[in-house]
Amino acid sequence: MSAPRPGDRSRERVYAPDFLTELFRNPLDPGYADAAAARRRASPADGQARGWRTWSTRSVSLVVVVVLGFLFAVAYRQTLQDEPGRSQARSGLVAQIKDRVGETDRLSARADQLREDVGRQRDAALSGSAAARLRDMEAGTGLGRVRGDGVVVRLADAPGKADAVTGAGAGPPRVLYTDLQGVANALWSAGAEAVSINGQRLTATSTIRLAGEAILVDFRPVTGPYEVSAIGPGSMKRKYQDSRNAALMREVAQKTGLSFGVRDTDDLTLPAAPEPQLRYAEPLVSPSPSASGVRSGSPGSSGSPATARPSRGGR
Repeated sequence: MSAPRPGDRSRERVYAPDFLTELFRNPLDPGYADAAAARRRASPADGQARGWRTWSTRSVSLVVVVVLGFLFAVAYRQTLQDEPGRSQARSGLVAQIKDRVGETDRLSARADQLREDVGRQRDAALSGSAAARLRDMEAGTGLGRVRGDGVVVRLADAPGKADAVTGAGAGPPRVLYTDLQGVANALWSAGAEAVSINGQRLTATSTIRLAGEAILVDFRPVTGPYEVSAIGPGSMKRKYQDSRNAALMREVAQKTGLSFGVRDTDDLTLPAAPEPQLRYAEPLVSPSPSASGVRSGSPGSSGSPATARPSRGGR
């Protein structure tokens, strides 16, 4: 390593007795100054090359921005052109759904009317005690309309979303199908004799499930606010409010903003459930036994035991 020349004061660093003072006074190493000087002494060709690279980078960036803007403009125009077709298709589907719902309601009303006619003719054909017993059985199984005092549990979706600052209202803001299941089961446990959800009577074969964004009760869609109505003894409301489901729903309502309420109702009428499509098990046709299913060894055989062979069902 060669010693610095006497006249080259730029590369010479003099250290004062107080090293920390000198370090804070001249924090940069002399090598940085040498590198800056070397860049200033660079040839013009290098400067032109750097300028060409800068110009090419800017040109490419400008071309990319122009292409992206063109693509966004084309996509926006295509979206505007397709919007009338989508709106028309959506309106057509909504109209079809409304027509099907109206037709289903008319058929349900007609079925209820026919069921009442059949019930009157049946009561006229039966004796008084037999008809009364049959009506009691229909009321217990959900196939007959019932009337009496009961309880109504009302559930409704939350009006707004969760607070992004405080976090209040965290959780699902909508009523879930599991909430309706829990309320119905808790009412049965509290002594309910008949239960319905938004006018849909529950029976032993009823289902409460989710299909997309809709809640189905016996394959019929129900929308909020949801009212679970039950007819039962006077102690049913107190027993339900003391149940775990009621405590859970109160907590959910407090945290998410759902509407939850329980009230007594006098002279409550629940409709009859539709006729269930019952399927009965049938016994299999037993195969006819064959004449001889066992083959015995002959007396003159070699003494091997008799062998049994299963019958093939008369084939």
